[in-house]
Amino acid sequence: MGMTYAHAFLRYKIVKKSELLLVEKSSKRKSELEKLKLGKVTSTIDQVLSKNDVIFLAVKPQDFNSISEKLKRSLKSKNIIISIMAGITIQKLENKLEHPAIIRAMPNTPAQVGMGVTGFTASKTTSIEQIRIVENLLNTTGKTVFFEDGSLLDAVTALSGSGPAYFFYFLKNLVEAGEEMGLDTATATMLVNQTMLGSFHLFNSSTKSLDELIASVTSKGGTTEAAFQTLNQHKLDKKIKEAVLNAEKRAKKLSKIS
Repeated sequence: MGMTYAHAFLRYKIVKKSELLLVEKSSKRKSELEKLKLGKVTSTIDQVLSKNDVIFLAVKPQDFNSISEKLKRSLKSKNIIISIMAGITIQKLENKLEHPAIIRAMPNTPAQVGMGVTGFTASKTTSIEQIRIVENLLNTTGKTVFFEDGSLLDAVTALSGSGPAYFFYFLKNLVEAGEEMGLDTATATMLVNQTMLGSFHLFNSSTKSLDELIASVTSKGGTTEAAFQTLNQHKLDKKIKEAVLNAEKRAKKLSKIS
């Protein structure tokens, strides 16, 4: 995800390659990044880092404790810290880094193609100007939503952070159903993909509610009604909500553990 932002900032000319510093502790990965020539690449956290206005923390949550002390010593008051680490709360970031301007963001994988959505929150000592700077940066990968209540990021994690996997799962099963009905994989995939894309654009441009859109496809005694009889029999609507709420519970638990 860190590379997603690096590419986005360069694509929108927010930074020049000479202004972009990539920190990578793995020597193998460092060599790979150097070949990409996106910016300067280093393996160490030191005072050079503080020359950058914004610092993205795009590391595994379990690695944060090992880098926090070095990072704290390298920071200047002007730096804005943006963490996209899952489960690491604003409170922990503040305690470990002792820094005034800290943002916690939760992007999702469609950010890789500029169609993501990112929920973010800020420490109380982060200024409005700094929040606006961060919002402009995050907008390079899609849309953003700011939350004053940082605890709502657990809901964002469950809904939009994990959300792409829910859609992929449903699409996968539609394709497999098409195959069982005799369609070849390529044809079933094309039909499902275009149906998903067309349905999204119809919903996005319509003034109708989701219930109204469902009703517009569902004629009495028809094929869609037959499908929904099975879905309702298994209470799929309740299971979907239960699944997302369980994802939120896990997000809250991970925040306490980390």
